[in-house]
Amino acid sequence: MSNTPWSPGTATGIGSMPGRDPVETASVVVGELPDLPHLPELPGRGLGADIIGRTAALLVDLPVEVVPSGYRTASRPGHEHRTAVDLLRRDLDALEEAVERSGAKPPVVKVQLAGPWTLTAGIELARGHRVLTDSGALREFTESLGEGVALHAAEVSRRVGAPVVVQFDEPSLPAVLAGSLRTASGYGNVPAVLEPDARDVLAQVISAASAATSQPVIVHCCAPQPPVGLFRSAGADALALDATLLSSIPASLSDALGEAWDSGTTMLLGLVPSTDPSSPPSLASIAAPALRLVDRLGFPRSILATQAIPTPTCGLAGATTDWAKRALELVRDVGKAFVEPPESW
Repeated sequence: MSNTPWSPGTATGIGSMPGRDPVETASVVVGELPDLPHLPELPGRGLGADIIGRTAALLVDLPVEVVPSGYRTASRPGHEHRTAVDLLRRDLDALEEAVERSGAKPPVVKVQLAGPWTLTAGIELARGHRVLTDSGALREFTESLGEGVALHAAEVSRRVGAPVVVQFDEPSLPAVLAGSLRTASGYGNVPAVLEPDARDVLAQVISAASAATSQPVIVHCCAPQPPVGLFRSAGADALALDATLLSSIPASLSDALGEAWDSGTTMLLGLVPSTDPSSPPSLASIAAPALRLVDRLGFPRSILATQAIPTPTCGLAGATTDWAKRALELVRDVGKAFVEPPESW
């Protein structure tokens, strides 16, 4: 996509961070990722701070509650809903303060939410079935998510004073497509969703985010074989993938990645370990999966400077705070190296 809001050498994070302190975390993110900071997620704080509870807090007129099996639709907002809303507000307060302390407005800020399939796979209806199994409920949640995304992006932009790009996280979509998602009871599998149906639902929220922000929309999936073609046909402008898992992909996925890059799609390439490594990695070893991917697809390595953004391989919630900070430092270093490659590359 031309006219993207990020410049060559930009780096960013996937979303989640370790710890429970939003002020400290926002300061780290803004300090290490000045060109594309993200609104940090701190799932270590428990229910309401995880990907499902956090996204559900943004739904319009669709409250959820917590039951022994997880999240379930509710007739009215309860304690868990209010907790999730409060945690999100604290995170936004912290990001706003961190940007003010930095003395410079970022060119763009990223927010992350569960995509419609991951969200509706993670919430039950009152009768115990997953929301995605009911076409009417799926439609209501998709529409509500689109409205909530627009409101959230507008507030973040107003508070931080920068454009907002939306990232939809879809870790559950491969299982939804494969028919391997377990039912809420755990005794069976949810029937597979056809790709055209999955595409249409995802396209609806991508369209809502794009219309609300006038910025590219990112779809993230760190599965070994992410449905790249589906994401692009649904309207995603950028794809966030774990590049360390792309060394042995089938020819069909290689073709899909090549077509995406050739069309101008930006790739957020997961390269830096998301948990503490056993030994400190070198810059060359971190960048190697990206270089191999480019070489295999037949593109000049210069495409990494213009159409790639290095990230950790996934969220950093499982890392120590020290490694999380170091990981963000490393992705920033890799971004600079994409623009000015060392002679050893």
